[in-house]
Amino acid sequence: MKKVFLFSWFVFIFYFIYAIFIMRNATYFAANYQYGSKGQTVIQIQTKLKNWGYYDGPIDGIYGYKTYSAVKYFQRKNGLYPDGVVGPKTLAALGINESKSSGSDSYSSNQRLLSRAISGEARGEPYVGQVAVGAVIINRTRDPRFPSTIPGVIYQPGAFTAVSDGQINLEPVSSAVKASTDALNGWDPSGGAVFYYNPEKTTNKWIWSRPVIKVIGKHVFCK
Repeated sequence: MKKVFLFSWFVFIFYFIYAIFIMRNATYFAANYQYGSKGQTVIQIQTKLKNWGYYDGPIDGIYGYKTYSAVKYFQRKNGLYPDGVVGPKTLAALGINESKSSGSDSYSSNQRLLSRAISGEARGEPYVGQVAVGAVIINRTRDPRFPSTIPGVIYQPGAFTAVSDGQINLEPVSSAVKASTDALNGWDPSGGAVFYYNPEKTTNKWIWSRPVIKVIGKHVFCK
């Protein structure tokens, strides 16, 4: 009788702990997309990956092998753990917000991402130079040579060092957060630039050939 009681108590404790674990992690599990998943969010994932050159399969909303491989490629290139599972961090990196959001929520999402990009690219630069980097990203969204969204511009393959080295995933410095607000509100110290570079670090001959608009701090801003 005592053994039966102890066993029943063990089973009760096990399921109690399991229930707490599931409740606490329900949001995490619900937000994961992986091999075999289907639906509208998978279509968004495939569309983003295809637009940015990571995916060459159909936009069918079915998370198959090609989608899985493209996600792993995207994760490796953007400093994320390459497990092929689209969780909250990968969704954020793709610029996908699943919540039913208002325009202000979308604005905030863009501002957070822009802040991280400015911080990774221009941390330590004069404040006006940080705003200018944000302005370049925004200017690209209006140029047909580039993607039309802030996440699309930032995560375009090979576009920004902060994405390649993973700094895009770090918390932004406070000045970058303020600079993102100023850039989104229309301040453009770059003078309409769509490119910039640090001549002390850049060996790319093509970027050196671009018409220079101005120099701010260590960055050269150009057309």
